[in-house]
Amino acid sequence: MKAPIDNNARNAKPTNPWYQTAVMTAVIGGVFSVIILTLFFVNYLHTRLVLPKWEEQLEALKVEIRSKPDDEQLLPRIREFDLQIRRSRIRRLDFSRKGSYLLFGSVVILLIGVKWASTLRKKVPAPELCGDKLDKQVRDALRARWAITGVLAGLGTLALFLIMSPRIDFGAVGEVVTSYPSMEEIAKNWPCFRGPGGLGISAHTNVPTNWDGATGEAILWKCEVPLPGHNSPVVWDDRVFLSGGDPNGLQVYCFDALSGGLLWTGNVDRAPKPGEEPLEVMEDTGFAAPTVVTDGRRVCAIFATGDVGCFDFDGRKLWTRNLGTPDSAYGYASSLAIYRNLLLIQYDQGAEEDEKSKLIALNTFSGDVVWETKRPVGNSWTSPIVAKIGGQDQVITCGAPWVIAYDPANGAEIWRAECLAGDVAPSPIYADGKIFVIEPYTKLVAIRADGRGDVTKTHIDWSNEDGGPDICSPVSNGESIFLLTSDGLLSCYKVTDGTMVWEKDVETYFRASPSLVGDRLYLLSEEGVMFIIEGGPEHKELARCELGEDCHASPAFADGRIYIRGLKNLYCIANGD
Repeated sequence: MKAPIDNNARNAKPTNPWYQTAVMTAVIGGVFSVIILTLFFVNYLHTRLVLPKWEEQLEALKVEIRSKPDDEQLLPRIREFDLQIRRSRIRRLDFSRKGSYLLFGSVVILLIGVKWASTLRKKVPAPELCGDKLDKQVRDALRARWAITGVLAGLGTLALFLIMSPRIDFGAVGEVVTSYPSMEEIAKNWPCFRGPGGLGISAHTNVPTNWDGATGEAILWKCEVPLPGHNSPVVWDDRVFLSGGDPNGLQVYCFDALSGGLLWTGNVDRAPKPGEEPLEVMEDTGFAAPTVVTDGRRVCAIFATGDVGCFDFDGRKLWTRNLGTPDSAYGYASSLAIYRNLLLIQYDQGAEEDEKSKLIALNTFSGDVVWETKRPVGNSWTSPIVAKIGGQDQVITCGAPWVIAYDPANGAEIWRAECLAGDVAPSPIYADGKIFVIEPYTKLVAIRADGRGDVTKTHIDWSNEDGGPDICSPVSNGESIFLLTSDGLLSCYKVTDGTMVWEKDVETYFRASPSLVGDRLYLLSEEGVMFIIEGGPEHKELARCELGEDCHASPAFADGRIYIRGLKNLYCIANGD
């Protein structure tokens, strides 16, 4: 006869105090995890939704104060609002760091509790002596309480440690955490290809006019660049930035502008896709042709592989992103531009009918795509510029057959003009209310930049078909515009109607674009010879300065100094005083 089944005994839950402790540990870890995840979600919403609206409001106040410079109440409001935004941003970043530690700890405790409870539940209770049963239960209950207390104490200690860890001094961070620099900051530095606005014009006129690489005269320092690249130096205060690359690595470099010491190297790691063939690039272009860009807080670089990297001024990698390998006949070479907190990338590739080209804006804080606009052009090698025209900021781009202006805030097209053909490489400039663009070997075109829609028939002011540079971008002092071909023909035209003023064959080869320092033109040849020309109504050579190393990149100018990248070394040329 079978023994009767005791259903109460079968359904009874384990009463082992250690099992109860394990369950309680799992519950505590789970509750903490849910709370922290909820806070992470709230933090994310604030960062994505609230902060951008605050920054828009702050920018509106800055625009308003320009029209009300005497408003004594508006300036304190702007300063207080700016401080509020900076504090909020830093707190959000601080929470993301500390919260990740808390979340990791709570998840570990949850997993430990679940595993512990699962193990105890499977154990068959051993027979116990009646006389010792009560004492054992008391001891087990006491141990369980101590275990729970230990778990809570551990979580509390971790939270207290993170909360009491050194905080950021909001008063000390000052400009470092401001979302983007002022126009005054940009003007006194050399933040991108060809300097402020991409115009090739130095704000400083006290730069050297005489040096000799062979004797070391006026050469303040010389430093080898680890990896090759044809990109130009970028300068912000006491730092000089470059990039370099080869099949084995992509890097960003930060040099001390005063001593030439290499302060840090930032690696932009690339993970090739499965089955992807190694990228082959033309030697004349290389892996690192585009010039980096900086806003005085971060520095961003892009490479021929489509990899983009962003670092802070201490060399900490903030983010990386791969845009896909560009389909470019001669290799990707468009340099970067920045508008406020947006990194602007002219990603022209393929043929016009392939519809691959686009203008991309990435958030400099995160690397996320803010907006992306398709472009009706094929591959080009020009770089975008940002110009304020009639009170409106515009991104000006060139790619056959169009010159197109976009709103940098949202990527909306403002106007376009059909006036280009061929493989376009020289970048546009803005002067005297006009955009000047070059069709290689063929013509120089002046476009009034105040139009809307297709302005091909209405806003092309004049077109000069005397030929034009194939590589070098133009430069203008507002009255004259200067063109330099790769085989050394230097020409001067009037900006009003395109009439030629003079031309001169310099009789050497150039890849670097001409620069303007006061009333002097600086032309850097492939052989590293700087021709200094008087930028007036007549051609007059003022000096020739030999560096002693071949150069393909355009120079950068600072207060009393010139920075030149040779094929192997970076040079700083300084006045004797």
